[in-house]
Amino acid sequence: MKLFTLTQQPCRLVFRLLYRHISPWQLAGFFLANLLGLCIVLSGWQFFRDVMPVMTAGDSFMKPEYAVVSKRVSALGLLGRQRQGFSEAEQQDLAAQPFAASVAPFTPARYGVYAALESPTGMAMGTEMFFESLPDRYIDADLSRWHYEPGKGELPVILPRSYLNLYNFGYAQARGLPTLTEGMAGMARIRFTLSGTAGTMQLTGRVVAFSNRLNTILVPQQFMDESNRRLSPDTVAQPARLVVSLKRPADERFAQYLQAHNLEAEASAADGGRMAWLMRLTISLVMGVGLVICALAFYVLLLSILLLLQKHTERIRTLLLIGYSPAQVAWPFHLLCWVLHLTSAVLAVTGTVLLRRVWAASLSTLYPQWEPASLWPTLVVAVALVVLTSILYYRAVRRKVRL
Repeated sequence: MKLFTLTQQPCRLVFRLLYRHISPWQLAGFFLANLLGLCIVLSGWQFFRDVMPVMTAGDSFMKPEYAVVSKRVSALGLLGRQRQGFSEAEQQDLAAQPFAASVAPFTPARYGVYAALESPTGMAMGTEMFFESLPDRYIDADLSRWHYEPGKGELPVILPRSYLNLYNFGYAQARGLPTLTEGMAGMARIRFTLSGTAGTMQLTGRVVAFSNRLNTILVPQQFMDESNRRLSPDTVAQPARLVVSLKRPADERFAQYLQAHNLEAEASAADGGRMAWLMRLTISLVMGVGLVICALAFYVLLLSILLLLQKHTERIRTLLLIGYSPAQVAWPFHLLCWVLHLTSAVLAVTGTVLLRRVWAASLSTLYPQWEPASLWPTLVVAVALVVLTSILYYRAVRRKVRL
């Protein structure tokens, strides 16, 4: 009769073994630990994706690990005894430092620039200004908008956001003029008059972006090279500033080098890169803790199941000898793992969505233009973790049953 029971109901027998010999407290402990670990991992990942665009907002065309370096201005500069430009040797020395991935100069315009602004409101004004340029590889944006063809389009320009703030909260307010939004400023056409030693040039430009990090008027590198060659071919000017791509934004050697060579980096660039690096480090540590909790929960459940299989080796061997496959015998264990993992993953995703509402409300208040990141990558991470742990369980249990 016992043999008949074994031959006819193997799955029921294995389920009975699970029910009698695995403590519900063990399953509850695994479930809660796995749920906590998944919540930490998924929430940390989603928080990172939501917050990072805020930290680099307004400067999407320049990566946070870039720092702008210039020489400190001292009293010697007023007497004309201090060179503000960087020589080729100084650029090579900075590029050779261990903290620097690459170095590129800001190319200055060797001619005068006069700009006349025509806004959509009919207001017009003009001022003297200047141009600088950077190699295209340092412009982290859609380069299809960052080029100029003579006679076929408008010159794209990037302005400091402080310029717009000075106009709105200073000049416009004092003179009773209308304020401009970034969108309105981008619609305005700017007529440039360029005057060099070899002639003049007139063209139309348009503001394509505003920067919090660059205190310069940026134009495409190709246009700068052509205009310098055309308007002032006999003039040479050393770059007054350099952009440095840092291997690690918070590298102390970078700050020590600046101090030793009487240089300074724009605070917004250095702080933005340091904040981004610290954010990545913090989120990585938090997610690492979550993964450790998940791994410990995985190990506890796997150890319990393997001990149960070891304890009832004879019964499992009997089922295999009478013709049942290892997959049939191991199926109840696989089902248990899938149910526990899927349930904890669903609850973890739900908890992540609820937690996201908390920080989303704060970010929306602080940054009205903030847009939440998609949840699909987080769901993919959850599915990947479930599949990975289930495969590991499957292989471990299957191997034990075969023995």
